[in-house]
Amino acid sequence: MWGQDKMVSNKQRYQKTWNFSALAQARRSQAGVWLALTVGLTGCAGAERPVHSATASDAQVDLRQSLVPAPLGPKVEALIEDIKDSRSDTGSVALITPPAARQAVVDAREAMKKSQWSRLQALAPLAKSDPVLGTYADYWLLRQQLHDSTRPVPDAALQQFMEQNQDAYLADRLKADWIVAAARAGNYALVNQLGPVVSSNSHVDCSRLMAQHMTGQRVKAAQVVAAFSPNRSCWSMLDQMADSKVVGWKELQPLLRATLETSKTGNAQRMAAIMFDAKQMVDYAALMDNPKKWLTGRTPPKSRAETELVSIALSRLAYGKQRESNAAYVETAWSKAIPKSDIEWVWSQFGLVAALNVAQDAAGWYRRSGNQRLTDYNHAWQVRSELRQTPINWDLVANSIRRMSASQAAEPVWVYWYARALSAQGQKAAATKHYESIAHELNFYGQLASEELGHTPALPAAPAPVTAGELQAAKANPGLQRAIQLFDLGWRPEAVPEWNFTLRGMSDRQLLAAAELARHEQIFDRVVNTSLLTKNDVDFSQRFVAPFEGRVTEKARLINLDPAWVYGLIRQESRFITDARSHVGASGLMQLMPATARWVAKKIGMTNFTPSSVNDFDTNTVLGTNYLSMVLGQLNGSEVLATAGYNAGPGRPVQWRAKLAGPVEGAIFAETIPFTETRLYVKNVMSNATYYAMMFTGKPQSLKERLGTVSPAPEKRVALP
Repeated sequence: MWGQDKMVSNKQRYQKTWNFSALAQARRSQAGVWLALTVGLTGCAGAERPVHSATASDAQVDLRQSLVPAPLGPKVEALIEDIKDSRSDTGSVALITPPAARQAVVDAREAMKKSQWSRLQALAPLAKSDPVLGTYADYWLLRQQLHDSTRPVPDAALQQFMEQNQDAYLADRLKADWIVAAARAGNYALVNQLGPVVSSNSHVDCSRLMAQHMTGQRVKAAQVVAAFSPNRSCWSMLDQMADSKVVGWKELQPLLRATLETSKTGNAQRMAAIMFDAKQMVDYAALMDNPKKWLTGRTPPKSRAETELVSIALSRLAYGKQRESNAAYVETAWSKAIPKSDIEWVWSQFGLVAALNVAQDAAGWYRRSGNQRLTDYNHAWQVRSELRQTPINWDLVANSIRRMSASQAAEPVWVYWYARALSAQGQKAAATKHYESIAHELNFYGQLASEELGHTPALPAAPAPVTAGELQAAKANPGLQRAIQLFDLGWRPEAVPEWNFTLRGMSDRQLLAAAELARHEQIFDRVVNTSLLTKNDVDFSQRFVAPFEGRVTEKARLINLDPAWVYGLIRQESRFITDARSHVGASGLMQLMPATARWVAKKIGMTNFTPSSVNDFDTNTVLGTNYLSMVLGQLNGSEVLATAGYNAGPGRPVQWRAKLAGPVEGAIFAETIPFTETRLYVKNVMSNATYYAMMFTGKPQSLKERLGTVSPAPEKRVALP
């Protein structure tokens, strides 16, 4: 292992749940013994750089309403006064967290999660005396009151919270909550007065556009489309913008078609309800249920809405096992009955469905779509369908990319494949120019472009090490310290956004110092994600941290796995969080599903395995590396196929490989994986592995060689879970 890892201890505090028994005991103690947790800050939150925040004067909100705090009692009041009086010899605030105050924060979070609002309000005063995390109890209480329709909105308390916590994450988040709540209540003037937030989201963006429109300000259709996401705030905004004719058919039709392409039928129905009247919605429901039945006997459409309904119905015939016969029906019965642009869109849907099923005829259907402007999603699959052809028609690849929007065509993936197409067409100088535009990017397609230019793969030069002063400044940052203590408590949902919010506006050197602080605290996902934000100073010892002092390498080599590949996979799976848990229930460093863990444990004779041990480092890495080795063995030793199988199930790449017409580059196989998550996963893991291999060996490594070639093979049953 490389030297940086030796700096890391074995503690991994951030991954464990806080043990509150000592705190609870201290809270009950008559002596009130305080286990001081010295934070090491030399200033207060107010020392951070302020950003614009609404004040009493510029927001013009009603300041007459405020919260009535519960009586604190003499002991709590004395506790708070002691905290206020705690000062160092130099006069700077020495932040000390009394165990009773920290326990109150913990209890307040539990009360919030259980919707025990009275208990939360009772805990808030003592929780607030925690100088690092005390604001969380106030935030949870204010957020609940924002959404409580039975009582007035506590405007004054909200305003006071934001003023007292300027430039802090929770103030920005509370402001976002307030904007959304005010828009839902129809208080559009207040939304405008509150202004923008630093960390916005689609709920906030749609609420602010709604408020601007409802108060007479001009909102453009392009703004509406750009902000829209299928959530409550945006649906309300879109309804209003359609009623007011800010958006019309020109904007709504592409949104509906794009939604249908993602198979989100509920969202599509909601979009259709904005476009169609009640009678037309009856037709829409019928055609979505049985398009062939609805189309049978129908005469050519006479209106724009009828044309769209017929087009949607025809597009739905692409689904199912009758695609060929349905296509013949479309051709004979409808190809002349609706406009050419609509029938070409229908053929693009046949291409899309075939491409998502990795069918070889996908390119043929796409070629019938002419030069129609499709959605970005559909154009991407048009190119992928051409890449799976044997031989590849590079002219059609290039033409398909030219039809993309400018922003999509500028993405590294399409710049690379366009350059490949230009090179195949003999346009070497133009191809070189495109390769050079992305070869500096430290990712999958940047690596491939660099290799196409003939560059010897190499790691970027290491920046100057983080100095003691830079690291101390990071340690003294209030936002980072709040985040670290949240990580210590095991509260990742609160810790991650707190950390990320604090990084805004940091220079490269400050980001490197923050990443180094995260390494010291063994918060490895923040090491990687923070270091990835630097623009000029690139530290691969952070971006590709390899923790656990060689123990992963040891497990890999015991069963003849490439340690670089294993590290590349773990970096993508869990970012080295030992107790990571996915939304589907996968656990640990190598994200094992419970059933898979049990199966592998039995297979390798691990007699001491229990479900609760799956997050244990040794258990997880032994089971994970053994399973990965089994998948690799079942998939002919191909790291590309095995990586896909580890993520999507080992049977899936077998199915995808069986549908190939001939051998394809590993990069093409990876790019044409039909599952978005798996496609991105495979590209990232293979890129990671190549970089780790360079770091571990000190020698150049070729991503293209690692990807290899994937050849078609008959589909077979894979005897693995």
